[in-house]
Amino acid sequence: MTALRFPCRIFETQKRMDDYGADDMRYGDLTETQLKNEYHLLDVSTRIDPYTLTEITPFRQPHSRFYGSRGAGAKHSTAECATILFDEMRHLSQAFAIYGPYKDLIEEMITHMQHGEGAPFSSHYLNSALRMHIINDESSENSTRLRLQEVLSEYITQNNGYYPAEKAEQLKNAILMSKLPKFDRFQDSINGMGITVHDTWATHITIESIHVNGGYYRAAVNYKIQDHFGLDAHDILNAKFNLFRFFRIWFVLQRYHLFGFKPFITHMNATIEINGEVKK
Repeated sequence: MTALRFPCRIFETQKRMDDYGADDMRYGDLTETQLKNEYHLLDVSTRIDPYTLTEITPFRQPHSRFYGSRGAGAKHSTAECATILFDEMRHLSQAFAIYGPYKDLIEEMITHMQHGEGAPFSSHYLNSALRMHIINDESSENSTRLRLQEVLSEYITQNNGYYPAEKAEQLKNAILMSKLPKFDRFQDSINGMGITVHDTWATHITIESIHVNGGYYRAAVNYKIQDHFGLDAHDILNAKFNLFRFFRIWFVLQRYHLFGFKPFITHMNATIEINGEVKK
């Protein structure tokens, strides 16, 4: 047998990295008629009507029987309207980011959508959240870290002193049998990670090195993950998302041709260490 050579990518998702053609990366492609009729986006903001660019007053609530009768609000430019919508979106995001070191991330990412022109986004907080998620996952069935540890411990022996290249497929299978890191736990719904990332788009997992010393080994494993900060039709038509004004504003800011703010790719990167005992 021969030793596995490093770096060695042991897993990658079918969805590719840097996928700007994905449905949730579209922007500025829908009309007012489409947003209202196909996506039922009539009640978008409590502050301003994104279609008329007019402030909403107590007598101009879209579903009020007094709508349009009196108390017409001030008219704004498209840019001013967008600013008001982004401010409201930031305010609404606080309900999803109540505590913890990541709670300010969502406002930072909303601001990046407002001014970033679609540029990729990265943050040491995102990297830290990913690393802690992987390390703290103690589920023997779902943890990629524990699954990889099982396989590495199985095939690194005192006899060979390395991981055999012929057993590389077992490393991939270990990932397939586990659950990739995603921020869909209960705590993520209130710590800011569920609203900023939640699911992920593409994942690459690479073993960077394996060192064997006596009866123990130490492996460095890198996780490179991308997500899209954007919404597609499936998202907004989902009752769970459509229920929240936050997502309705987000979808209009992104997809309405009058605004067309660009979604962006979020980068996460973490390297963890896996230790184990070498088999005799």
